[in-house]
Order: sequence, then structure tokens, then C-alpha cells
Amino acid sequence: MNAPTAVASALLLLPCLVSASGAPPGGPVSEPSSRPWVSLTADVEGGLCEVGETVHFTATLENRSDDAVRVTVKWEVESLSLEAELPAPEVLELPARGAATAVLPLAMARPGFADVAVRVLEDGGERPNVRRRRVGCDPAGIRYALSREPDFEAFWERTLVELAAVDSEVELREVPGKPDDDFKLSEVTLRSLGGVRVRGWLQVPRSEGPHAAVLRVPGYTETMQPIDAVGNRVVFSFNIRAHGDSVQDVPAGPVDYWLRGLEDKDDYFYRGAYMDCVRAMDYLCSRDDVDQDRLAVWGASQGGGLAFATAALDPRVDICIADIPWLCHWRGLMTLLIDQDVKDLAAWLAADPGRSRAGVLETLSYFDTMNLADRITCRTLMGVGLQDGICPPETSFGTFNRVKGERDFRIYEEQGHGLAAEHYGWALAELAEVLGSAEGD
Repeated sequence: MNAPTAVASALLLLPCLVSASGAPPGGPVSEPSSRPWVSLTADVEGGLCEVGETVHFTATLENRSDDAVRVTVKWEVESLSLEAELPAPEVLELPARGAATAVLPLAMARPGFADVAVRVLEDGGERPNVRRRRVGCDPAGIRYALSREPDFEAFWERTLVELAAVDSEVELREVPGKPDDDFKLSEVTLRSLGGVRVRGWLQVPRSEGPHAAVLRVPGYTETMQPIDAVGNRVVFSFNIRAHGDSVQDVPAGPVDYWLRGLEDKDDYFYRGAYMDCVRAMDYLCSRDDVDQDRLAVWGASQGGGLAFATAALDPRVDICIADIPWLCHWRGLMTLLIDQDVKDLAAWLAADPGRSRAGVLETLSYFDTMNLADRITCRTLMGVGLQDGICPPETSFGTFNRVKGERDFRIYEEQGHGLAAEHYGWALAELAEVLGSAEGD
């Protein structure tokens, strides 16, 4: 396989980053626009600045009508690290076909991110025109306090022991392929924690092994499918419980995974989901055609969190790629996304008087990848979209900065819950350094 073909095929390893089905709950609320037209910029290159810099956010307001317009401009800032002194709402007069600007200077006093919103409401209007812009300051310096309970380590050691006691009961169903496929395809069924059946698509190169292997894990509700070509790597596109074809014992609907079992850490959905990923790695390591010294896990969004958790709970992982990751710094995430998540969580809490927000945070602390991250000793890569309103980068760095292994990241200034094409070239090159080229071992 020539190099361009190899890269194109390798790109198919990547998780789905932009489909709504792969995104966890929460995210920016879209608000209808009204006059005038509004844009928001920040005077910092690449969206990142140094500690101590002042960033100026400029809202440009254009009145595209033939009538004069009066508007009220209000600034808002969301941040886990920075405290902003905001000016009082400002009233501006825009002449017909005229323009004006409003500026917010924001001192970036410590490492962190600031998500700035400008709300522009026309006199007599009911809904503001809202624009948002996030900037970052020394993201590698971000560090949040852990929220581990005293029995955190014991909980995970007990959970791993419970998984080990479950027989995998491997079932392999070969699937006929096309004559020009460079792999043999099988559907694999395994038993995971609680005896739950989970499935995935295994693609094994036709060339002689052993081969490096990549475990692909899904975004929220995403269905993992086989890819078109694998080169010289084993690829396991794996569906955790309630996802894809892993719905025999844990139903896919309703789509409330993050709320399932929040009353008790032993019953929480992600206890089983994390163990599903470890069980998938167990299976790869049981195969003679897999090189156990060249193992990768790769996911995005929920899959990014699953990648972190797999690398933390399974030391056999040699490289972890966690893109736009969820399941990071839960306390911070719920602070930043309270407007979006509060309805689902409020309904869940109201359904049982014995439930409480404090209890929710205690349960989530066991599954917060930030609390697990110091167990990750393998090479770790992360890509984030600076404007991501679903998995805010400040939470992602809460986990990433506690990883003990060699690590590197890329931030894409204009991206939201998805990554720029250039990211994949970088990630694939890094992957090849650890696993060897997809063209040959």
C-alpha cells in the first residue's frame, strides 16, 4: 500500500467527532439572532496567551437596516480559574447602516480558560443576539483539586478483580468480505462485568503477524463499525454496553447513560462501561496475532473519556489518544454546563426524594478520569476544540495534566466539538512512532 493510500486508510481509524449521536448531553444553547449583526473577536494569537496578559474582546455591531437602532450590550464570562470584574450593561446608539464596537478587557491572571459571551438586545426586542468566544491561558499549567473518596483505589481494584472473575466466553463470527479487503473481518462477542454481553468488529490483516492493535471506543450513543482498510494493524472497533450491537443485556434507550445508576457507584453505568473497555483489551491480548507491546486506544468525546479510563485501568496500553474528551473533571463540567444539564439532572433528582446533588457528585467522583489520570503512564495525546461547548477544554486539561506518562496536545482555535483535519496527520504520525507504520511492521 503506497503512502497516500496508507494515510487515507489510517484516517478511517478516527472516531466520529462531529455527529450529534456521538456527543454527550449538554452543550451551547443556540439563541435566535435579532438586529443588529454581531461579531466577537479576541486580540490573542491562536486563542492562547501567557499568564498576566490582558486580552481584549471586541464586539462589532452592524446595523444593516435603514432605521437607527438602540441596543443594550451585556458581557458575561464563564471560567473555572478566573474571576472577572464585568462592566455594567452599556447602551449604544447605532445609526442607520452604521456600526459601533464594545470592548471587554480581561486580565488572564492564572492558567485557565475564559468563555466570554456578549449579549446584544435591541430596544423592544425579546431575545438577545449572543456571540461567544473562548481563549486560554497556559493550559499546561491548569491543575484542579482531586475529588477522590477514601476508598477510591480500593473501589477500582475490587472492580478489576470482579471483572477478572467473569469468563469472557468469546464468540467469533466470521463475516465474508470483499476480494480486495486487506483484512479478515469478524464480529466478536465477549462477557464483561456482570456477565453483560458486549460486541465489536475485529479486523485482522491478511499479512503474517503479530501486529500492533488499535482499540477504537465510541462516542455517546455512537455505533462503531468496521473501517475500510487496516494496513498492517489489527483494529477492534468496539461498542460498550448500550451502544451499537451491544444492546442484548443493557438497552440503548432511553439515552440517559450518564444518569443510570447514579444512586450507587457499584451500579453506575460507567463502572460497567469502563470494564467493557478493559475486557476488550483482554481479548486483544489473548490473541497470538497481536503484539502486546504495541497497543493503542483511541476515542473522541465520550470515547476520549473511555480512552483515558482504559489507559488508567489497564497498564498494557502503550499509547492513548483522547480527543475532545468527556468524563473529565465532573465538578467543573457541571459548573460550566449547569444551564444545559440542569433540566435532565433536576428531573432525575426530583424522581426520588432520597437523591441529592451531593450524592451525584460523590458517585461521579469515582468515574472522573481526572481522579484516575495519575495511573496513566503510557504516551498520551489529546486534541481539543477551543470553542467546544459540549466538552469544555478546561475540563479536558483537568485530566490530561495529571497523566504521568509522556504527553502532548493540540488546541484548535476555531473548532468546537470536532477537530481540524490537520489534527489527524499529527495523531497518525505520533501513533506510528509507537506502533510502527500502518504500511508494515
